Amino acid sequence: MRDSFALVGKSGDEVPRYFYSYLFLIAPEVRPMFPVSMGAQRDRLVAALGRIVADADDPDRLIPYLQQLGRDHRRFQVVAQHYDAVGQALLATLAYFLGNAWTPELQRGWTEAYALVARTMIQAAEANSAVNPSWWNAEVVRHEQRGFDLAVLTGRLDQPMAYRAEQFVMVEAPMLPSTWRAFTPANAPRADGTIEFHVRAVDGGLVSPALVYGLRQGDVLRLGAPVGERLTLGPSGGRDLVLIAGGTGLAPMRASVEEIARSGRQRRVDLFVGARDTHGLYDLPALRQLAQAHPWLHITPLVGADAGTFANRSLAGPVLRAADWSGRSFYVCGSPPMVSTTVRDLAQADIPHDVLHFEDVQ
Repeated sequence: MRDSFALVGKSGDEVPRYFYSYLFLIAPEVRPMFPVSMGAQRDRLVAALGRIVADADDPDRLIPYLQQLGRDHRRFQVVAQHYDAVGQALLATLAYFLGNAWTPELQRGWTEAYALVARTMIQAAEANSAVNPSWWNAEVVRHEQRGFDLAVLTGRLDQPMAYRAEQFVMVEAPMLPSTWRAFTPANAPRADGTIEFHVRAVDGGLVSPALVYGLRQGDVLRLGAPVGERLTLGPSGGRDLVLIAGGTGLAPMRASVEEIARSGRQRRVDLFVGARDTHGLYDLPALRQLAQAHPWLHITPLVGADAGTFANRSLAGPVLRAADWSGRSFYVCGSPPMVSTTVRDLAQADIPHDVLHFEDVQ
C-alpha cells in the first residue's frame, strides 16, 4: 500500500482533483458538504491519506486518529452510506493513476483497508452521537473590534458544551457555509453558556476575515466538538507557571488562567503578553481585572523594541531577565516564528525540556 500510494502521489494535485470530481459525479448530493473553494480541502485529503498509510502498521496511533476523524465528520452531516461513495471514488482514483500497476491483489488490499477505515469512523461517529450533537449553534451576543484586523467575539451556545481550556473547536461563519477553521476559546466553560474567540484576519484567509469584518451581533456561528489541545496544563505537575503569549496566542493562555481560578488550586502564574505596539495589547483591561481578582496572577506586557521583543520575534529575553524562574513550567503560544524562536532561546538558556511546553507550529 505504501509503495502504491507513493507512486500515486507523484501525480501531485491532480490526484485530489480527480478524486473529488469522481466523488461529486457519482454522489452529487455530497457537494454541499464541501466549501466552494476546494484548495484547502484537497490538501486535507492528501494529508489524511498520508497519515493513514504511514500508520497502517501502528494501530495504537491509527485507530484513535480514525475515531477522531469519524467524530469530526459529523458536523458535515456525513452518514454511513456516504462512505460507500468515498470508497468507490478512492479506488477509482488509485486505479486511474496506477494504470497497469493496479493489480487485483492491490485492489483487494486497498478495498479491505478502506473497509476497516470506514467501519472505524462510522462506529466512532455513532457512539459520539449518543453524547454530543453534530454541532453547536452560538449566537453572537458581542462583536468588539479591538484593532483594524482583530476582533473579540462572544457567542452564547444553544446547549451545554464540555471543553477544557486550550482545546480548539472548528468554527463555521454563516456567510461561508461548509468552510471551517479551528479556533481556541479564550475562556474556560462558563455558567451562562458564553464562549469567546480572539480572531485576527489572516491575509488571504476566508473564515478569519469574515469573522472580523463581516460578522454582526445576532449572527449564528456553528461550532464543532472540542478536540485536541494547543497546549495542556497536565504535565506541569502543579508547578507555578510562566505563560508567554504573542498576539492572539493569548486566547488559550487566558482560558487556562480562568480554568486555574475555577479549580481553586492556586499556583503562582506569571503571564507575559507580547505585542508590537500598545494597540496589540488588545485584552489588557480584562487581564488586569483577572489579576485584581486573583493575587496569584501577575501580568507583564512586553511592547516593541523597548522590550527587545520583535527584533527576532523571540520573547525569551525579557522573560528571562524578569526573575529567576527555577522550578517553573513554561508555556509558549503565538505565531509560528515567535513560538519557535522563543522556545529555542529558552532551551539555550537551560530551561529543562520537561518543563517547556509549546504549541506545535509544524
